[in-house]
Amino acid sequence: MDLTSANLNALFKAYKTHFQQGFDSLGDDGALFQLFCTVVPSTTAVEVYPFLKSLPRMREWLGDRVIHSLEGGDFSIKNRKFELTEGVERDAIEDDTYGLYGPVFNEFGRSSREHPNELAVEVLENNPDCFDGQPLFDTDHPVLDADGKEVSVSNDMGGSGDAWYVMDLSRAIKPMVFQKRRDYDFRSITNLNDSEVFMKDKFLFGTDARVNAGPGLWMLAVRSKQELNAANYKAARERLQAMKGDYARPLALRHTHTMVPSTMEGAARKVVQNLLAAGGETNEWANTSQLIVNPWLATA
Repeated sequence: MDLTSANLNALFKAYKTHFQQGFDSLGDDGALFQLFCTVVPSTTAVEVYPFLKSLPRMREWLGDRVIHSLEGGDFSIKNRKFELTEGVERDAIEDDTYGLYGPVFNEFGRSSREHPNELAVEVLENNPDCFDGQPLFDTDHPVLDADGKEVSVSNDMGGSGDAWYVMDLSRAIKPMVFQKRRDYDFRSITNLNDSEVFMKDKFLFGTDARVNAGPGLWMLAVRSKQELNAANYKAARERLQAMKGDYARPLALRHTHTMVPSTMEGAARKVVQNLLAAGGETNEWANTSQLIVNPWLATA
């Protein structure tokens, strides 16, 4: 191939087509993170999240309105930069072997689409501090009881095995936040006079983004590292649905989803999908939540 501007531009477009094909190849699996993350557009380096301490709830209007102030204004998530770059030898393009790189950029697209799934789970498993100053999954979340006294509430069932989660994902706010400052994009350096090309005799193609994930509302998810069986499922489900806000106000949480790693898929299906239990009796937990099999969750 002659290294003209027109030919190099056509090459970039061809590689970008491969990138987009890879990006689109995951279909709905690529948006796995959106099930448990509130996706927020970011407009600055650090986003401050004024989460309500409790989910809002209607009250009878007697006297003046009660104005609920947004709290947790010092809770923030800082954007991080990510990149993936490949250098294509000038000789490969001149010798018309550039087609060998098509599958590479297909994988670039797939990796870019998967990255939010990977990053969201990475942050989830790191169990970061959330707006109340406690880890996302903790036995000591501070909540006010009916008398205004601070008490500890747990959304962690304990255990020592691989983690699985019961969640209420029916709301606009989720247990996690995923923010996008600059979305994933495919770019290139193909100018023969660019210093990178001049010094290394390579054309550069790659993708990058500025994004991050962080904790959302802790009361919308319960973590368990116990064996996934009917009894432990019931206990985790009851813990989630019993959550109350300040002053013992019910939150009316629904257990909508159960998220498990790939190695727990069989156990999870027995609990939440099989119509019959192991002894042949009716499985009372069948279809009580939707199953999310998340391949990014850690396994032993």
